[in-house]
Amino acid sequence: MSERWSGRLGVDPARLAPWVLRLVGLVVVVMAPVLVGNAWLRVGQYVMIGSVGAIGLTLLTGQAGQLSLATPFFMFVGGITYCVLATPDRPGRFGLGLPSALALLGAVLVPAVLGLAFAPVAGRVRGVYLGVATLSLVYVGLYLGQRWTSISGGTASGRSTPDLNLFGLTFLHAESREKRVWYLFCALTALAAVLASGAVRSRPGRAWRAIRDNPAAAAALGVPVPRVRTEAFAVSSGYAGLAGVMTAMWYRLLKPDESEFVGTWSVQVAIGFLAMVLIGGLGSVGGAIAGAALVNGLPGALTLWTGGSQLFGSGPTAVTPMIFTSFVYGAAIILVVLFEPGGLAALARRVLPTLGAAPISSVHRPRKGI
Repeated sequence: MSERWSGRLGVDPARLAPWVLRLVGLVVVVMAPVLVGNAWLRVGQYVMIGSVGAIGLTLLTGQAGQLSLATPFFMFVGGITYCVLATPDRPGRFGLGLPSALALLGAVLVPAVLGLAFAPVAGRVRGVYLGVATLSLVYVGLYLGQRWTSISGGTASGRSTPDLNLFGLTFLHAESREKRVWYLFCALTALAAVLASGAVRSRPGRAWRAIRDNPAAAAALGVPVPRVRTEAFAVSSGYAGLAGVMTAMWYRLLKPDESEFVGTWSVQVAIGFLAMVLIGGLGSVGGAIAGAALVNGLPGALTLWTGGSQLFGSGPTAVTPMIFTSFVYGAAIILVVLFEPGGLAALARRVLPTLGAAPISSVHRPRKGI
């Protein structure tokens, strides 16, 4: 019956399914502030923060073949840049007092420029060597954040996040703050996904994949390998900067970490972003969003479902939602590596065969030793 009606209407149900899913997703996103409370909205906002950062990382790692653990550093730079540009200068806190919309743009451009400054390394090193080199930036961010208190606010108090004013609307200090921030983050995440999908399909995306698969062959065909690697690193850094601004808005406070291992801009966060892109599928924009939903969303969701109580055990050996999530995405990474290198995006393409042609699911099967 379905085949007969699809033939009459000239519509292929398999091709229609992804668009139906997108429409349902859009309706859910628009109606979420009406259907759920502020606590659930904050969980969704945190997922969108992870989505933006993971999209930038999957472009760099999955599309251009460069391993990076510097996402928290560029997030921190983006958050600081926004606060400095949008806050007036006052004793103990350096600021420029620019319009907040301009500060938001600067918070994306400054990390991207710093990514370009990393060109001598990013353009010539790859694999685990680049991963170790980028990891050092997390330590640099920790040191500078703790020492330059007039910029970062210091570990004791930090500095408050200035409000964002767009088209006469304020977001962080309004009565309906969570609802406004929800729609703001939805818009930023959608813009990030659309731009990334366009880049993947365009000439830069083809150049990234060429140097990922065979740098020597790409160079022989006229692709400037060091420059293309540098550009990919800069794009990824800009995405991380935007995620950093969203993080500062989510907390309403920008504060340097006290430790390099645990915190908002720490090594733990770097590993979390790497888990997002591995679970979602290296190179897949939609997969990065799915991975962010698991890694960033599951702890908050479990906390709300359980009322903040521990899941298993008690005392020092108790399993909290955060610890349980670490086990879940650790197991997910092992399963992906062993059985499905394409991650969640590849599984989705099996369910919806035409999803592979959709803009947000550009995924590849990664080679060993990225």
